[in-house]
Amino acid sequence: MKKQTAMNRDWIATARTLSAALPYLQRYDGAVVVIKFGGHAMGSDEAMDSFARDIVLMQQVGVRPVIVHGGGPMINEMLEKLGVKSEFVNGKRVTDAETVRVVEMVLSGQVNKRIVQAINRQGGKGVGLSGKDANLITCTQTNPDLGFVGTPSKVQPNVLNNLFEAGMIPVVAPLGAGENGETFNINGDTAAGAIAAALEADRLLLLTDVAGVKDASGEVVTELTPDQIRNLTEAGVIAGGMIPKTETALAAIDGGVRAVVILDGRAPNACLLELFTDHGAGSLIRPQR
Repeated sequence: MKKQTAMNRDWIATARTLSAALPYLQRYDGAVVVIKFGGHAMGSDEAMDSFARDIVLMQQVGVRPVIVHGGGPMINEMLEKLGVKSEFVNGKRVTDAETVRVVEMVLSGQVNKRIVQAINRQGGKGVGLSGKDANLITCTQTNPDLGFVGTPSKVQPNVLNNLFEAGMIPVVAPLGAGENGETFNINGDTAAGAIAAALEADRLLLLTDVAGVKDASGEVVTELTPDQIRNLTEAGVIAGGMIPKTETALAAIDGGVRAVVILDGRAPNACLLELFTDHGAGSLIRPQR
């Protein structure tokens, strides 16, 4: 009897959670949500399947998700395996012609298709592409010293809108084409921000390996404005790898994205918690109301 009572409580709690989600399900019906899925967040096959299940659920309730993925650890592993040496300038990888070929092979092949297959296993219709396909992302060279590293100069949102209309979930590898046909490697956060801005997305979710933006005492700040981000950066509180993420967030908001969330992609159901619960997850960055 005690076991049955405990099970009943679990069922009631589940029902209450679903009921409480209704306003958020209505809020995001038809909304475009761009998710940057980092290489460090991919983890095990179980973690990948859990992420894919959340994405398929999001689409099932009316969200239009776009996944932009990274793959740094996988690229490093392949470069080492092939004996291709990487040089770095100010902490950034120099991407020569040989390196960019490996980057494209890993991102468009190994990593992209793993995510697509995970989505399809969960009943979704994942479609893998890179920024080179259908001229989705056109790039300029970021810095000649870095070689084939690109900064998005133009994004064609109609490519993704057509996939939405067909019931597909786009999975985008962060590569772009130069004006002369070159292949450029793009920082994954930067690519996600550019795509989110072009789509005027409701949310850009930057999944990373930390809980969010922290204040001077080390506590995660759940909501910030662009001015607060700039002040924390000037004070040195936002530093290191968090700087490019917050810069991406500010650029996306300037480009028309309603809000950006930096959250821990390793946490179970992180995207669902952020979108469909009152609690949320990570740090929400949006303009001052």
